[in-house]
Amino acid sequence: MRLILFFAACLLLAACSAENDMRPDRSVAVIAEPVGFLPEEAVVEAIGTARAAQTAELYPEAAGEVVAVRFAPGDYVRAGAPLVELEARAERLALKLAEVRVEEAEQLLARYRRIEDTGALSESQIEAGETALAAARIERDQAADALAERTVRAPFSGHIGFTEVDVGDRITPTTLIAQLDRRDRLFVEFNAPEAVFQRLGEGTSVELVPFSEPERTITAPIRARDTAIQQDQRSYRLRAVIANEGDRYRPGMSFTVRYTDRGRMRAAVPEAAVVWGGEGSSVFAVRDGKAVRVPVTIAARRDGLALVDAELEEGALVIAEGVQKVREGQAVELVEPREREAAEVEAAAG
Repeated sequence: MRLILFFAACLLLAACSAENDMRPDRSVAVIAEPVGFLPEEAVVEAIGTARAAQTAELYPEAAGEVVAVRFAPGDYVRAGAPLVELEARAERLALKLAEVRVEEAEQLLARYRRIEDTGALSESQIEAGETALAAARIERDQAADALAERTVRAPFSGHIGFTEVDVGDRITPTTLIAQLDRRDRLFVEFNAPEAVFQRLGEGTSVELVPFSEPERTITAPIRARDTAIQQDQRSYRLRAVIANEGDRYRPGMSFTVRYTDRGRMRAAVPEAAVVWGGEGSSVFAVRDGKAVRVPVTIAARRDGLALVDAELEEGALVIAEGVQKVREGQAVELVEPREREAAEVEAAAG
């Protein structure tokens, strides 16, 4: 009987002690941290492919035998430079003949002009002479164009690639000679999700990391955005531009594209400060030495912090450690981490 009474007394004392610990006027040692404000961020990553700022696949305008190839793969060629020449003997002769006919027509019309005032020629004869000269000039221009088509020239300055065409080959207008690229600037094209359409477009910038140089980061502006959303992927196409200094990169290279979407500023509190109850999530702020429950809505998490919507001012203190021991209106004592450990040890010893 005495043993039962002894255990009952122990239980009563323990209950009283727990009740005393829960009293609001009994201070609890806690660690608090100030509230900061950070922008809500969403990171978009994609794979982009580089293309030359200007590129062209070169084809001949006429068929014929190749008599000269005036470039080597990788050469930098100037606009208008001859690249491939075709046999053109017949075209040269045709041009000389057309020039002779123009000269004859000019001489005939000049004779007509000299005797025009004598009345020996009718007006229609003079007009026929003028028409003959105009026709001869057109034939000469056509012959000159036909001769020019026997030489393939660079349409713009750039680097020229490999070719399968050699001297002696017979080629046609469907024969690919080579590809010409102007790569002093490169376009990096990539797809972005529809969710950032309103924020990621012309005028914004992205970070590009070349696959060939993962330690290098390039900031590149967006210069073009597609006009439609790709329905199958719910994304849209964008084009960033980079200056290819030193001819460092090549068309077709891959880049990791990163875009950080910075949204509204939100209160940032330690994740450990957030407690959950029947009314949802909240934190305990320290006001006038007491714990005050503040409801919060978590919008995002980052590096151990919760970005929340709450009635909290920047610099306000929220309880980060010891939050499980406090109640609404509980008196709290702010301590440093080591001081709190010592206080807990002393309380346990007492």
